Amino acid sequence: MDNKLLIGAHMSISGGYAAMLRTALSIGANTLQYFTRNPRGGDARALDEADIAEAHKIADENGLRFSDMIAHAAYTVNPCSAKENVREFAIRSMTEDIERLEYFPGTLYNFHPGTHTGQGAEVGIALTAHCLATVVKPEQKTRVLIETMSGKGSEIGATFEEVRAIIDAAESEAPAIAGKLGVCLDTCHVSDAGYDIAGNPDAVLDEFDRVIGLDRLCAIHLNDSKNPLGAHKDRHEVIGGGTLGLDAIARIINTPRIKHLPFCLETPNELDGYRREIELLRGLYIQS
Repeated sequence: MDNKLLIGAHMSISGGYAAMLRTALSIGANTLQYFTRNPRGGDARALDEADIAEAHKIADENGLRFSDMIAHAAYTVNPCSAKENVREFAIRSMTEDIERLEYFPGTLYNFHPGTHTGQGAEVGIALTAHCLATVVKPEQKTRVLIETMSGKGSEIGATFEEVRAIIDAAESEAPAIAGKLGVCLDTCHVSDAGYDIAGNPDAVLDEFDRVIGLDRLCAIHLNDSKNPLGAHKDRHEVIGGGTLGLDAIARIINTPRIKHLPFCLETPNELDGYRREIELLRGLYIQS
């Protein structure tokens, strides 16, 4: 498995964990992503011990590793909102999510660092860092990933410097959580943010390494973009159908420094579309 492309797509968890893993396997995936709860907020689904046990069995039998899978926080999580109740929801829901993920040790937990809603990036960074310092525990097995953003509106996390500032501030407030934070790089978002991942992925990774450190890069959201470089929007496109293009996507998945990481599709597709994209990408991947 270490010599194969780790590729999957965003899956529905509506039928439970075991059903989700079976669906992923049916489209040729060996990793996946799912929302921990309704993406627009609300309570998480009730845990089913039998379903959890079956999911572990399926994973073991098929060589799937939870450490390659991504659990995505709800879109309504905004840890740097100007509204206290919104920040409180972020802390409460992220705490619950991380506690539940201990049933699947090593799962990557991804979240959007938030929108500062007019307070300014410096305040937004401080508030998101405080959220992380509050919810992340040194004993947890889950690694929490800050997603790179496109920079639309008042989003923070569109530059590598802002992502690093969040990590530094969180670890300064809670030194015991060092090593529990990482990054998920979204190819659409970084392109929209102005990083030429399509034209020169190695240069972008050099910059990432200089500012954040490649040891903190844990996963890739593999998406084409409807927008030109630096548009600061955020509209995903199917693989090869956008401004990044298929040649650039092929270079990205074959870049030696990151080709071992889990890649997850968030393209505008149904299951058949994901199946075709996974098959296409496997054909473009050069095993090392």
